[in-house]
Amino acid sequence: MSESSLAEMLRARGLRLTAQRQLVLQAVLDLGHATPEQVHTAVREVAAGVNITTIYRTLELLERLGLVTHTHLSHGSPTYHAAGEHQHVHLVCRECGAIDEIDPELLRPLADQLAVQRGFRVDIGHVSLFGVCERCENGDQK
Repeated sequence: MSESSLAEMLRARGLRLTAQRQLVLQAVLDLGHATPEQVHTAVREVAAGVNITTIYRTLELLERLGLVTHTHLSHGSPTYHAAGEHQHVHLVCRECGAIDEIDPELLRPLADQLAVQRGFRVDIGHVSLFGVCERCENGDQK
């Protein structure tokens, strides 16, 4: 997203574009999948005075604006990524922590079955599957 379109979106909601907001969004875009702590580290490389509370508040704002979304890839902090990306299922390696993505349509048969049998609608865009990646399974951690 360009700086001008972000500024317009914020102005339409009575907000202004601050350097911190721009830096946080850019960090999420650059990192791909990032916890607030990882975003904080990236932002501090450019603006050392930005604190973690500002990061959390800004991520919440950016999510309300529909610019980022989050998922839980572990028991820790949520992981944020750009909302404009296609929906995807996260594959998380329990050994090395690598995150891969697959097309959510691979889970469509399961989601459809759960809807019919249980009346449960799966939010496939927030699904994370945990296991061991091929590299770790083969002992190729490096």
